[in-house]
Amino acid sequence: MDCLFCKIINREIPADIVYEDDEVLAFKDIDPQAPTHMLVIPKRHIATLNDIEERDLSLVGRLPQTAAKLAKEQGFADEGYRVVMNCNENGGQTVYHIHMHLMGGRRFTWPAG
Repeated sequence: MDCLFCKIINREIPADIVYEDDEVLAFKDIDPQAPTHMLVIPKRHIATLNDIEERDLSLVGRLPQTAAKLAKEQGFADEGYRVVMNCNENGGQTVYHIHMHLMGGRRFTWPAG
């Protein structure tokens, strides 16, 4: 498999990892769009949101739970933050391994764009 995020999980390429447990990995985004911008990913490869199956629900539920924990640890949970998941080309997905963007440390506007 030629998945960038799977290579990060397997330590084949470096990343600035900020959190890891048996099922989830979080690391700093290499092109941050906010003062704090991390990606939270499942360690099991799931290409897109459309590919989530019943057996994945517990694992996928760990992503926002981890994002909230990291937002609290980083000190911006109470002020607010944004989480985003993109799906496929028109949704802005560029790496086909589901991931949640966690962004904080600034005010966000709506619509997102």
